[in-house]
Amino acid sequence: MKHIMELVGKTRVTVVDGKVVSVEDPVLEWCPIFAKYRDIQKITPEEVKKNIEFRIKDFGLFTKNRKLDGFDDFVSFGASEVMYTGLEHGLLDTTVTVCDGAGTVVTSNPELVQGMGGRMSGLVYTEPIVETINAIEERDGYVVDKETAKIDPKSGLKYAIDAGFNKIAVTVSKAEDLIEFRNLAKEKIVDLILIGVHTTGITQKEAKLFEEYSDICTLCASSTLRETKPLLQVGSAVPLVAYTQAGKELLLERAKYVKAPLMVTGSKLPFLPEEKQPYTMS
Repeated sequence: MKHIMELVGKTRVTVVDGKVVSVEDPVLEWCPIFAKYRDIQKITPEEVKKNIEFRIKDFGLFTKNRKLDGFDDFVSFGASEVMYTGLEHGLLDTTVTVCDGAGTVVTSNPELVQGMGGRMSGLVYTEPIVETINAIEERDGYVVDKETAKIDPKSGLKYAIDAGFNKIAVTVSKAEDLIEFRNLAKEKIVDLILIGVHTTGITQKEAKLFEEYSDICTLCASSTLRETKPLLQVGSAVPLVAYTQAGKELLLERAKYVKAPLMVTGSKLPFLPEEKQPYTMS
């Protein structure tokens, strides 16, 4: 089984049958998240390989032993954490997201959302793992394509609408999908929360689409998104921002349940302390 993911500085890694077979050169040299949580002070192919091997060993990433339960919050504000809280407290009915070994998944189970996404980076390609698919279905998840495990958020959104859900969150990594999803939601009269993810290196045109059509977006290591004007920002190293009132309310709902102390203050956004920002290879 072959799987491709971009992680730790948008480094593309290929895993076949649970073994790392290829690690490309990183896009970034330093990322504040991995510097803080994994003490990676310089991103290299060797460090990325060690990180992906840790994920394979620790929670079965890309294997039949994939863990989907018992994850604490890795970060206070991430896409999966925000969706978890939205489902727990009624701001969302269901979510459309992805999981290695399964592809696109629709679920209203907040624990499953966090189990799939809490340790997930930018999933590019995956192939079906029967054990993972079965485990997702046992936890009330619907796998959009069990035969190929394709990443197909459009089909996931259509399924969620046809199943009668109204308040739907979808993670989106391709800017060109945003307008189509927004138009579909308008046609079907459903409330849609679009969450932009995996945005490192996007173009200025793509950044403008995320600003105009997404509700929430992670800025990752995107210089173009750092030029946009959000309504609300959480975090300052790799910020998560809201561009709409609905996105703002969802982030504020998440803030109510973060255990760490928080400070809320007015500021010109985005707020970007220089010493906390990711930087590219020199």
